[in-house]
Amino acid sequence: MSYKVDWVDAFTDRPFGGNGCAVVHDAGALDDATCMAFVRETSLVECTFTEHSDVADLKVRYFLASREIPFAGHPTIATVAACLHRGVLTGDCSLETGAGLVAITVADGWITMMQVAPTFGAEVPAARVAALVGLQPGDIVGQPQFTSTGLPFCITLVRSLEALRRAGLRPDEAPAYARDFAGGAADMCEPYLVTLDGTGRGDTFSRLLMLPPSPPEDPFTGSATGAAAAYLWHHGLIDTPRYTAAQGHDLGRPGTARVEVLGPPDAITGVRVTGQGHVLMSGDLHL
Repeated sequence: MSYKVDWVDAFTDRPFGGNGCAVVHDAGALDDATCMAFVRETSLVECTFTEHSDVADLKVRYFLASREIPFAGHPTIATVAACLHRGVLTGDCSLETGAGLVAITVADGWITMMQVAPTFGAEVPAARVAALVGLQPGDIVGQPQFTSTGLPFCITLVRSLEALRRAGLRPDEAPAYARDFAGGAADMCEPYLVTLDGTGRGDTFSRLLMLPPSPPEDPFTGSATGAAAAYLWHHGLIDTPRYTAAQGHDLGRPGTARVEVLGPPDAITGVRVTGQGHVLMSGDLHL
């Protein structure tokens, strides 16, 4: 069997920026093991697999190298960009995902996904997060907390860009951290680190350090961008619900997103995350 594939750089309008995602089209016949093997073959963080939907314009499945996840941000932007490129989608649409229906709007080359209303989960002691990422507790502002707008992340506000750049994941701390705070899921326990010092790149700057089998660091994390926006707005850490988020510049893969939190801090109804996508390669997958 052969499947059409597009490799898309998301949250950028140029090649080799943002975060890459391979989109496999009309892939409803592929089993989980094959999807995960394909992700490992690409060495990307995530890939998507599309199929027909009875409730939306398209169904999208999201895979890490280790398992399927319900939703992911940069792969959503990449999938829409790939489907627009092929004419499968022509504009505003909806996607069926494991996190529910995701509304998409398209305007002037920008793709906006409506992430769902946030859920605020377990709080994590700053000292535990600091130990995991090689920082001091004083480098962390406020209370780290698992927050989800489709996929949960431990959102952690870091005091400065200098501290953010100093962070380094300590794998020896990960098993106990995952057991205590992430239900043992070491492949999704990594904190999403954000600072309000964007240094001209954006209003915020972020990092997501990752454990194997994922690459060491995610260039741009769209789902966590939405979760972080909800966390910052909910806890009064930002003055405006609209801002520009930046990530990946220190990796040589600069990415940006326009973010808008909807609703008051105590009653957020959703988060709009907007980005661009550049189709880098197109071809066929032969299985």
